[in-house]
Amino acid sequence: MARRPSKHLRSPRPLSASLGRSEVKSDGRWIIKNIPAERAEKRYLCPGCNRDIPVGVAHLVAWPDEPHIGSSTGLDDRRHWHNACWARRR
Repeated sequence: MARRPSKHLRSPRPLSASLGRSEVKSDGRWIIKNIPAERAEKRYLCPGCNRDIPVGVAHLVAWPDEPHIGSSTGLDDRRHWHNACWARRR
């Protein structure tokens, strides 16, 4: 039986609103996806407070609906946030 190619060799799938909900902040429309604790498998740095989001902590990932200048997709601009830090963001 043939093996499937590594996911790391495939093109990234496009990020779209179908993957999450949409929210409007002062800097535009953002796509938000909740990451439950059991799926939080990596450590991230929250841009809202500059503190770690440890492995196993529920959080969210957000990316702009329209990529910033110089970015080809939202993949370039996505960030992982603590839920409370995102909620405080205007």
